[in-house]
Amino acid sequence: MAIGKFHKEYLIRSYECDKHENLRLLTLLNILQDAADTHADALGVGYEFCCAHQLAWVAANYHVKVIRAPKIHEHIHINTWPSEERKLGAIRDYEIRDDKGELLVQASTQWVLINVESKRPQAIRANLPAYTVLDEKADPFEFTKLIMPENFQLQKQFAVRFDDIDVNNHVNNAVYPLWISESLETTFRDTHAIAEIEIAFKKETFAGETVMVSSVLDGLVSHHLVTCSDDGRELARAIVRWTGI
Repeated sequence: MAIGKFHKEYLIRSYECDKHENLRLLTLLNILQDAADTHADALGVGYEFCCAHQLAWVAANYHVKVIRAPKIHEHIHINTWPSEERKLGAIRDYEIRDDKGELLVQASTQWVLINVESKRPQAIRANLPAYTVLDEKADPFEFTKLIMPENFQLQKQFAVRFDDIDVNNHVNNAVYPLWISESLETTFRDTHAIAEIEIAFKKETFAGETVMVSSVLDGLVSHHLVTCSDDGRELARAIVRWTGI
């Protein structure tokens, strides 16, 4: 069994970057997910084990803080580890550093173990083999309920594409922040980058559906409510802090 922090290295390729040569948010979140998947497999609680036992890890919350975005052709180092275990869920933390050891990204994610047929949360200790949890946090952050404003300035719809669907047959976690960031005006996006994002996932989204992102921007902070246009159910909430480019 793998013990301690899991380490993986990545080279940032040109097609993974935006017009400013910064790593795209979508790709950053995919890198976090890739490292988590690989480590979970090494711990014996990953995708293969879950499939064999009708289980799945479902993201409940993400908190990502970008100190400096990785750049085109940069070599980065990611460390990830389980930092807390709860009865029905687990916390996983991450750090991304450059070749000089400078901290680029801190992240904390909260996951719930569910039964894939009933969709009900499952107790971790009763359903998973024992694995090591490190009593260490990348960032001393606690997930709390995200409060949304009463009124929104902008609304934008997005159609769920086939390629948005992952192996769990619903929209992948990384797509929601993409919708959220795309909901703001292009003129703002062209001069600002995400410095911090907190997102709470509420309900699944499926192929063929249409989502509505309602947003309000107040200075360098934006609030976002993601709902299903077809039936109005709430899909996600997010608060984003921006920085100038």
